[in-house]
Amino acid sequence: PSIGLHPRDQQKLIVTLKKLRDLGNSVIVVEHDAQTMRSADQIIDVGPGAGKFGGRIIFQGTPKEILKADTLTGEYLSGRKIVEVKPQPVKVKSIQKYLIVNGAKEHNLKNIDVKIPLGKFVCITGVSGSGKSSLMNDILAKALLRKFYHAKELPGDHKAITGIEHLNKVVLVDQSPIGRTPRSNPCTYTGAFAYIRDLFTKTKEAKIRGYGPGRFSFNVKGGRCEACEGQGMKKIEMYFLPDIYVECQECKGKRFNKETLAVEYKGKNIADILEMTVEESAEFFKNIPGIADKLKTLSLVGLGYIHLGQSAISLSGGEAQRVKLATELARKATGKSLYILDEPTTGLHFEDIKRLVQVLRGLVEKGNTTLVIEHQIDLIACSDWVIDLGPEGGDAGGEIVAEGTPKEIAKNRKSYTGQHLKEFFSHRTF
Repeated sequence: PSIGLHPRDQQKLIVTLKKLRDLGNSVIVVEHDAQTMRSADQIIDVGPGAGKFGGRIIFQGTPKEILKADTLTGEYLSGRKIVEVKPQPVKVKSIQKYLIVNGAKEHNLKNIDVKIPLGKFVCITGVSGSGKSSLMNDILAKALLRKFYHAKELPGDHKAITGIEHLNKVVLVDQSPIGRTPRSNPCTYTGAFAYIRDLFTKTKEAKIRGYGPGRFSFNVKGGRCEACEGQGMKKIEMYFLPDIYVECQECKGKRFNKETLAVEYKGKNIADILEMTVEESAEFFKNIPGIADKLKTLSLVGLGYIHLGQSAISLSGGEAQRVKLATELARKATGKSLYILDEPTTGLHFEDIKRLVQVLRGLVEKGNTTLVIEHQIDLIACSDWVIDLGPEGGDAGGEIVAEGTPKEIAKNRKSYTGQHLKEFFSHRTF
């Protein structure tokens, strides 16, 4: 329930949940927000890891009791662990360049001029409805996508955007699925599967049989199971209900026919490879740079537990976003890219947020700019620059309340984000 809520609004939600409880109801919440966890009567912590490394109850008790518990949640809530990723010192000081949005008037924005420092990790903050999405998504993202990729969507109302010449690419890293069918998966999305297919074509058995890379693809006829067309599952249309997928009875979810599965590399067929976790496959392919590099970035963003061939439709929004980030990390750095992310911490635990910050920092250290709409105080505190909109939502918002480093924002009494940053820093020594 904390998705899209500023810490100030989250407090109002907690009051509402407590009122529901006091009326005699039971309230069960799946949540990562520290305020909400501290306000609960009981916490059930599931883990210890994710995917096949999780699935067990590792703690159950009160918020006070979890502070002493030896779990990741307990360690972060007690402050024994913190989301802190310090930036690398800049060796050469150059003149600060800016991307400037002039006269932003879309929706509730009050004809504001916004300066975004380039080569930095920048957060756009503010209470719900303060104009963050209008500025970043409706104006800036649409204008840049139109400029670089000739997108058809018209940007929101503004006078001009200057400083675009300092960029050569814009990347929108959202939480939309990486594909809409079971054939899409992390292995195909990152490009690792092309290398794996080439490996299989070079095996002795494949050469004897005359198999090319297409034989090991589930997107073309030849090597795939034709009963499910390489999806490993069949879609059943439910008309008035969402479609459901069931395992293909012909290939038992393996996606390929028997002849293709007869070809093995190091004792594993193509279906076995797709069934491996990212962590297992990174070890398996460690001596093959083209594959190892792509798998390494997936592990780096905290996705070591997912299966290489895991269907895109089974990935959460946060997982899909991190697959996209990993793909970007694996590409050669141009140093002039702008990465735009809208609330990337949605659905992420503190440990995952720490990994996310490391990835965003990594992009910035290559000379890129990361621009993030965010409410999560831990992430905001790790940024280089904050642009705080508000002061309220709707008609009472749309203005720049404060801009500066997180520490400078924390000193601004007019900023709700600043108030929460001040409280955050008071419990922490940097």
